[in-house]
Amino acid sequence: MTAMQPDTLLRVMLVDDEPLARARMRTLLSDCTHPAVHVAAEAPNAEQAAALLRQQPVDLVFLDIHMPGNSGLTLAQTLRTLQHPPAIVFVTAHAEHAVAAFDLEAVDYLTKPVRLERLQAALQKAERFAHARRALQADLASEEVLIIQERNRTERVPLTQVLYFKAELKYITVRTASRSYILDGALNDLEEKHGGQFIRIHRNALVARKMVRSLEKHFDAEEGEGWAVRLQGLDELLSVSRRQLPSVRALISQ
Repeated sequence: MTAMQPDTLLRVMLVDDEPLARARMRTLLSDCTHPAVHVAAEAPNAEQAAALLRQQPVDLVFLDIHMPGNSGLTLAQTLRTLQHPPAIVFVTAHAEHAVAAFDLEAVDYLTKPVRLERLQAALQKAERFAHARRALQADLASEEVLIIQERNRTERVPLTQVLYFKAELKYITVRTASRSYILDGALNDLEEKHGGQFIRIHRNALVARKMVRSLEKHFDAEEGEGWAVRLQGLDELLSVSRRQLPSVRALISQ
């Protein structure tokens, strides 16, 4: 028989305050082979589960809703903030929470007592989720990204989505077509690292070379009459300094 490849084995955590419920799930999971499952961890409450998951990521969490302390729904919200969030399957005797569960992007919702056939179907959904997540992580690993820290959230922004960097007092605005981010750092460092993809147009701005659409006459309240670039996918005009104008003209004429 061919050995099971490691990436086809779903790593699972069981979160339920009832030891007998966890034991029954272990027994049912031992009968599942497509995909195969390894129960990597168990927790009797949301707090312990969150602590374990920060140390030991898993592919799938079977999560009870009603537990002492924080509920399973609260834990699910917390898990969405992890760098590598697991798939979630809610397991509960209370079917009225199904809508809330799917609002939290659970891959499935099982009611107790769990039947083997429904458990197997839930595992197959979780396997598809895990494969899609691994493919996305592989794509991101091959692509340059910026790590943006915002409040209690860390986000990876692909460099190819950045339209411009603009120095603003003690921080840098990172602009994509959909939104702006705040980044700590120096514009000179970004230019040195990513100069092949971005061009300096002003002492306070770098723009994506491939997104420069036009060079236009422009009046600025502070700098008077001058020139500005318009970027693809953005209405905002960005001033071009006299010093940087020749290099921007050369880029436009290419």
